[in-house]
Amino acid sequence: MQILIMGIDGYIGWPLALRLLREGHEVTGIDNFYTRRRVSEVHSESALPIGSMEKRIRKASELGLGDIKFFRGDVSNSEKMHEVIKATKPEAVVHLAEQRSAPYSMIGLKQARETMVKNIVSTINLIYEVKDLVPDCHILKLGTMGEYGTPNIDIPEGFFDIEYRGRKDHLPFPKNAGSWYHWTKVHDSNNLMFANRVWKLSVTDVMQGVVYGTRTEDITDPSLYTRFDTDEVWGTALNRFCAQAVAGMPITPYGRGNQARGFLSLEDSVSCLALGIRKPPKDGEYRVYNQFDEYYTVNYLAETVQNVYHEDTGKDAEIKHVENPRVELEDHYYNPENQKLKDLGYRRKRELRQEVSIILKDLEKYKSRILKHRDSIMPKTLWKA
Repeated sequence: MQILIMGIDGYIGWPLALRLLREGHEVTGIDNFYTRRRVSEVHSESALPIGSMEKRIRKASELGLGDIKFFRGDVSNSEKMHEVIKATKPEAVVHLAEQRSAPYSMIGLKQARETMVKNIVSTINLIYEVKDLVPDCHILKLGTMGEYGTPNIDIPEGFFDIEYRGRKDHLPFPKNAGSWYHWTKVHDSNNLMFANRVWKLSVTDVMQGVVYGTRTEDITDPSLYTRFDTDEVWGTALNRFCAQAVAGMPITPYGRGNQARGFLSLEDSVSCLALGIRKPPKDGEYRVYNQFDEYYTVNYLAETVQNVYHEDTGKDAEIKHVENPRVELEDHYYNPENQKLKDLGYRRKRELRQEVSIILKDLEKYKSRILKHRDSIMPKTLWKA
C-alpha cells in the first residue's frame, strides 16, 4: 500500500514509518521539523540523540528496512499539500503533522494563534486534496482522548445514544477540551465528520491517550532513535518522571496527582495505528477509536517510576508534588471505553512496569543530556497567566 505520513519526523511518525516499511508498504513522509525548532526555543532537546532525517532514512535503507521518500514542507501550506498528494497518490494518509503540545498552546496569544491556524488549516488542506485528487484514500487522523475532557459519565468511542424530552438520537459525544491545542483536535474531528457526511471520505479518527516509551520493536539501532522530550512544554508526564528519576531530581506530579488519563506505550501506539491501516474503514465510513491500554492517575505513574527505579538501581527517587500550572479537575470520575481496536485484533504488547524499566535504562545512557537541560523540566507555563 502507498502510505503518506504527515509529521514523519515526530515521536510517533518515525517509528510508525519503520513499522510500515517492515510490513511491506511504500512509505512517503513530509515534515517541516517544527518540533525540533520549538523544543530548542524552550532551551531543551531530545533526551535521546536523533540524527537528521537524511541520516535516519539512509540507515533504515542500509539495515534493509526499505526506502522512504521524503518531502520537506509545511502541510498548512495548501500548495505544498497539493504537491505531495498529487505526487504520491496515497491509498492511506496518517495525519500526525500538528503542533502537539497543550502547554505550548497556552504560553500566550502568539502560540495559541499559531496552534489554531496551523492545526486546523493542515487538516482542511488534507481534506480538500484527498477529495479532489484521491477520493478513495483512507484518512487516519491522530486525535486525542483530551478532546473528551473528564465528564462525570462513561466516555464512549465517539458517539452515544441519548434521550431528551422523550426523543432519542445517536450523536457525537460532547467534547470539553482543556487547552487551545486540545480544542484544535476537537475542531479537526468536527471537520472530518462533516467532510465524511458531505463527500463520503473514509476516515479513522483516533482518540489517543498519552504515549510513553523510548523505543519500538523496529528501533534496533541507536541511529534509528525517535525523539524523547522531557521538558515541561513538550514532555509528557510519565516520560518526564523517568527523566527526573534518572537525573536525581524529585518526581513532580502536578497538584494532588489524582488526575486520571488513558496511557499506552509507543510500541502499542504504533501497533494500533498500523492495525488501523491494515484494516481500513468501509468506503465512506467515519469511525472513531479510543486508543489507550489502561487509564492511570498521575500519582500511580509517579509511584511506578519510583518503585521500578529502586528495583533496577537500588537508588531512591523522591516524589514531590508541585502546584498545578493547569486549570483542570484533580479529583474526577474517569471511565472511557476502548473496545473497537480490540475487536479489530489489537493486543497489548508492553506492560507499564516493563516499559518504565526500558525507558530508565535507555535514559541512563544519556543522563548528561537530561542534566544539561534540567531547568526546562519544571513547570513554568501557567494556564491562568
